[in-house]
Amino acid sequence: MTNATSRIDDLVKQNDIVLFMKGTALFPQCGFSSRAIAILDRLGAKYETVDVLQDQEIRAGIKDYSEWPTIPQLYVKGEFVGGSDIMMEMFESGELQQLLGAEA
Repeated sequence: MTNATSRIDDLVKQNDIVLFMKGTALFPQCGFSSRAIAILDRLGAKYETVDVLQDQEIRAGIKDYSEWPTIPQLYVKGEFVGGSDIMMEMFESGELQQLLGAEA
C-alpha cells in the first residue's frame, strides 16, 4: 500500500462522510465539486472534505483507490458512492437521503 493509498484509506475509514473534491466546501474550484457540496448542504449532512488540489499524491491516488476517473468522489461509511452526477441522481430519487439518514 502506498503512502497516498494509506492516507486515503485512513480518511475514508475515520469519517462517516468524506468528499474528495477540487477546492474547499467554502470555495469549490469546479462546478462538479460545487454541485456535490450543494447536495450535501441541502441534506444537512455533516461531512469532511479533502482538497485534492492541495495534494497531488491524493489527487492521483484517489482515482486508483476508487477505480473511478473523476473528482469529486463521495464516500459514506467507508463505501464509495460516486461523483456529482451519481449524487444528483441519488438525491433526486431519494436514495441519497436514505443512505445519509437525512431529511430533505
